[in-house]
Amino acid sequence: MIPPGTHLPRPVLLRVFLRSLFLQASWNPKGMQNLGLAYALYPALEVLYPDPEKRGEAVQRHLTFFNTHPYVAAAIVGGVLYHEERISKGEEDPSRVNDFKRALMGPLAALGDGFFWLSLKPAVGAFCAALVPWLGAWAAVLFLVLYNVVHFTFRARLFGMGLRLGDRLVEAVAKAHLPSRGARLRAVAAASAGAAATYLAFEFGSQQGGVGGWLLAGGCLALGALSYVLVARKVPPAALMILAAVLAGFLGAWL
Repeated sequence: MIPPGTHLPRPVLLRVFLRSLFLQASWNPKGMQNLGLAYALYPALEVLYPDPEKRGEAVQRHLTFFNTHPYVAAAIVGGVLYHEERISKGEEDPSRVNDFKRALMGPLAALGDGFFWLSLKPAVGAFCAALVPWLGAWAAVLFLVLYNVVHFTFRARLFGMGLRLGDRLVEAVAKAHLPSRGARLRAVAAASAGAAATYLAFEFGSQQGGVGGWLLAGGCLALGALSYVLVARKVPPAALMILAAVLAGFLGAWL
C-alpha cells in the first residue's frame, strides 16, 4: 500500500526498493555507498523531475558521501523520497534531504550492526547448527530461509516507514526496540550453541565407550562452561588461546 501523501506510482516504488538491495554493488573508497544510493533513487527522480537539469541537480545531491548498514538503509531511501517529493514541489529546501541523510546514517548503521550482524545472524546460525544432527545439510537451507524472511521483512517495513514518516522515522525506529530484541536473539544463540555442545559431547562420549567416554563427555561440557565464564569475565583472547593449547596438549598426551 502506498503511504498517504506519496504520489509516486507503485511500480516506481518497487523499482527503487529492489534497486536498494544492490546498494553496495558500486561501493567505492571515496563515496562508499553513494553510487548505489543514486542508482536506487533514479527511477523516482525521473518521475519527480521531468526537467533534465533539475533531475541532474537531484542526482548530484545524492552523489555525496553516504554509508550506513545496507539493510536499514531502506529506511533512509524511503525518507529521501519523502523529502525529494516535497523538494520537487518547492515545499522544502534541497539541503533538507542531505541533512536527513547525515543525521541518520551513523545511528542507523550502529543499530543495524548490533541487530543483524551481532544478534540475528548468530542466533539463526546457532539454532540451525543445533539442528544439523536431525536435518543434515537441510539446516543450511533453513538458515537461509529464516534469516532472509526476517531480513527482507525488516527492509520492506523500514522502506515504508521512511516513505510515510520522513523525519519522524527516528521515533518509529526507537519504538521497534531493536536493542532489546537483539538481546533476546543473543540469548537464543547462546542456548542453541549450548544445546549443540551438549549433544556433541555425549555423542563423542558414546563413541569412545566405557567410563572414559563419559569422562570425555563431562570434560567437554565442563570446558565449554569454563570458556563461557572466561569470556564473560573478559579474559584476553591471547590467554584463552594459550589455555586451549595447553589443554589440547594435555589431552593429546593422556588419550
